[in-house]
Amino acid sequence: MAVQNGRDLLIKMDMAGDGTFQTIAGLRATRLGFNAQSVDVTSLESQGGWRELLAGAGVRSASISGSGVFRDEGTDGRARQVFFDGEVPRFQVVIPHFGVVEGRFQITGLEYSGSYNGEATYEMTMASAGALTFVAL
Repeated sequence: MAVQNGRDLLIKMDMAGDGTFQTIAGLRATRLGFNAQSVDVTSLESQGGWRELLAGAGVRSASISGSGVFRDEGTDGRARQVFFDGEVPRFQVVIPHFGVVEGRFQITGLEYSGSYNGEATYEMTMASAGALTFVAL
């Protein structure tokens, strides 16, 4: 795979619940992480005393984070509303030349900051709230 532009990693939100996704404006940095808990089934009979894990068990989750500057009233306002209302809308994460991850996420963190001689910035953290799909590009 060739080197990719970081700005091409996009976080999109279903703005009205109708499947119309819009890129969250102003993001400068984005991150997507996947996690899987393991279930340890090691016993005294485990070969050589090596740990054994139960395949297909455990909780899988994903997290998304992003930070940037305010640029668009629509997406900024919708993200704020989603956080305060505790909604879990559908999001898409577009990974350039790789694929699209889609599913429901809850905004679990929303931080605002700014300095007197700089722009207002924000950071968002989201946690998966259901099954995710992946479609290769």
